[in-house]
Amino acid sequence: MTERPEPPAIDAHAHVFTRAMPFTDTAWTRPDYDYPVEAYLADLDAHGIAFGVVTAASLFGEYNDYTLAALARHRRLRATVMLDQDTAPAELAVLRGQGVCGVRFQIPLSATLPDLGGYRFRRFVTRLADAGMHLELNLGGEQLSQMLPALADASVPVVVDHFGLLRGEGEMEGPGFGALLRSVALGRTWVKISAGFRLPAERLQTYAQRLLAEAGPDRLFWGSDAPFVGVEDRVTYAQTLDTLYRIVPDARIRRQMSDAALRFYFF
Repeated sequence: MTERPEPPAIDAHAHVFTRAMPFTDTAWTRPDYDYPVEAYLADLDAHGIAFGVVTAASLFGEYNDYTLAALARHRRLRATVMLDQDTAPAELAVLRGQGVCGVRFQIPLSATLPDLGGYRFRRFVTRLADAGMHLELNLGGEQLSQMLPALADASVPVVVDHFGLLRGEGEMEGPGFGALLRSVALGRTWVKISAGFRLPAERLQTYAQRLLAEAGPDRLFWGSDAPFVGVEDRVTYAQTLDTLYRIVPDARIRRQMSDAALRFYFF
């Protein structure tokens, strides 16, 4: 019998929700099922994973209530939320105390970025840094190529979702991925190796090898992207782990990634 590889200590990207939650008017899909926090924890337990990070889903906008309730009940979880840029420092401090580690920023590919040099945006990212939070980005390549340089002199840590490639153009030669690598080199940017099932399967190992070579395992986190919204009938939790073992075959490197994620989200 083949021994299964050691699982990661932490899943740094998953979504939890119920059908009772309100969808935004522009939600790209509207799941007709529940994936409550209990189901997510059961998936973690079934695969030997100790910790998880609940990631804000654009489908629900700034409705963070369910996530906050989950954090209150389960100390093994951390989360990102979506917030208005005018959120006050006092509210950020309360959220941080509840286990919120960062704010997710995602807009449609056709949407215009905020004024990145303007007072409102600069105030927001400065307040995040002051609160000990990070900014999590799920943006297109052109958007990343503008956003990341604008954050170069900011003190806020940055996490880029989904290899930095899911919504990008030009793959590893595109403007977003180039900006990502330059931002990582500055020392305050991390990348999630998540949602690989949404990218070309034959290219995943190449993507991972490039990120490992240029960013290193201390700057990479793994995430399942459970419950695989939009492809629930074609992806299982076990398959996302198998993909991780395939594209990062060295157990020592996977352990370094886990340790980096634990330090970032929990310690």
